[in-house]
Amino acid sequence: MSVLRLLLHGKSPQLSTLPDITFITKLQQGDREAFMELVIMYQNKVFNTASGMVQNMQDAEDIAQEVFVTVYEKIHQFKGDSSLSTWIYRITLRHSLNFLRKQKRQKRFAFVQSLFTGQGLEPASELPFFHHPGVLLENTERAAVLFKAIEKLPDSQKAAFVLHKLEDLSYAEIAVVLQTTVPAVESLLSRAKQNLKKLLTAYYEKNEK
Repeated sequence: MSVLRLLLHGKSPQLSTLPDITFITKLQQGDREAFMELVIMYQNKVFNTASGMVQNMQDAEDIAQEVFVTVYEKIHQFKGDSSLSTWIYRITLRHSLNFLRKQKRQKRFAFVQSLFTGQGLEPASELPFFHHPGVLLENTERAAVLFKAIEKLPDSQKAAFVLHKLEDLSYAEIAVVLQTTVPAVESLLSRAKQNLKKLLTAYYEKNEK
């Protein structure tokens, strides 16, 4: 899926090294300036990852706020056995996946409710507008098609794909974030690419007739 790399500006920075112990200590002591520095350092990574997962800018902003609240409340649990980036990515993915699962439950409830009320569900848009902050403006239409396909991936494949293609993390870094092995990440990305190829092929065959 090199098409995604063509749509994006440059590369996201790689995972940082283990954070300075003094900085972590300040965070764990509730130092406001240190926390503001952390937000500035990681806000783009958090927002971009969340937006890639949930594909809605407002929802991604809400998730980003929840992530930093969690970081502030849980920083004392950070043991330094991984990079701070890894820890924050995990929290971001957890909040994003929780949001998506809640969204799916709400859709199922709405469907069941419609069976009893006799009211049909609102038709889903075939191509909702979504502009990821890293996507070039002239490629928004192609990006919309691609993100619509990414939306249909299983959660684990979506997480691996977003981290690799949007955040530009290596297989080894993704394995650390997802707490799995490099071969497992390779398998997830391979299946994600196969599924995306099928979805995109089907879309373009349907719409180019």
